Amino acid sequence: MAIRNIREIGEDILTKKCKEVTEMTDRTRYLIEDMLDTLYEANGVGLAACQVGVLKRIVVIDVTGEDPYVLINPHILETGGEQTGSEGCLSVPGKSGIVTRPNYVKVAALDADMKPFELEGTELLARAICHELDHLDGHLYVEKVEGELTDLKPVPEDEEE
Repeated sequence: MAIRNIREIGEDILTKKCKEVTEMTDRTRYLIEDMLDTLYEANGVGLAACQVGVLKRIVVIDVTGEDPYVLINPHILETGGEQTGSEGCLSVPGKSGIVTRPNYVKVAALDADMKPFELEGTELLARAICHELDHLDGHLYVEKVEGELTDLKPVPEDEEE
């Protein structure tokens, strides 16, 4: 489909609460396809619709590079444990910070066919779910960073694939 522009920190849309999706339309299907294309092009793990300029409660997550999750109107049912680690965001390019999140998350959502399902995740998937769901309520990970943001080191050109 199409690669969309990723909105960056400082843009108002990233601070707004996203609206529930009430029906699946062709336009929403195209949005989801575009979000996945954009996610992979940017080498990300997750992407919320607001990050591409659309205030809908939709996130896409792929922690393996081969099996993406589409979560529509997601909400957390249960969390457990704790993990502290480095986190980044496509909307905060070139930066990372230490964030504490649950190590286990169970979420309820609708899939791309508007059918309800539950997803359980630990470690990176749990972190990604929490991070993306924060976006839907207008929050960026930088609000949770412990200490200072750090600069990511660019990959030398001869090491890029």
